[in-house]
Amino acid sequence: MIFTYRYCRMLEEGSFRNRTADFVLMFVFGAVLMIGFAFFVNLLFLGQAFTIMLVYVWSRRNPYVRMNFFGLLNFQAPYLPWILLAFSVLLGNAVYVDLVGMAVGHIYYFLEDVFPNQRGGFTILKTPSLLRTLFDPPPDSADYQRLPEEQPGGFQWGNQDNQEDNQEN
Repeated sequence: MIFTYRYCRMLEEGSFRNRTADFVLMFVFGAVLMIGFAFFVNLLFLGQAFTIMLVYVWSRRNPYVRMNFFGLLNFQAPYLPWILLAFSVLLGNAVYVDLVGMAVGHIYYFLEDVFPNQRGGFTILKTPSLLRTLFDPPPDSADYQRLPEEQPGGFQWGNQDNQEDNQEN
């Protein structure tokens, strides 16, 4: 649970900031693929695989973050899923659970971050407008006036010149 919370939060605050609909699409995409893979490997509980998927996506999007594993190993973030896989093997857990999560995470990372940046690449995973309508806030219009309670400190930066002009008249 701690891994899921931590890496979900870091993804949401980092690469998915102000893109809630895209974040939900990643969840749906991962869930659909994992359920499909679960039939082939006879997997009943997908929570661990989902957590590894989140860790994989975060680690690939933050390649220069230095990590420390129990104070013994120092490595960069892209190696974190592999270190967790090795630790899972040492504990005697099934390898295929972590491999399913890593495979789904890699498919998402490739379709979202690698393939569109290749020559001739295009965006395959497009967030449906229904998800954007449900989860993303509507864009502010150019003539939108923020309410006084939305102003940090209550000072209205844009209206200062207008107030000075009105006082002179």
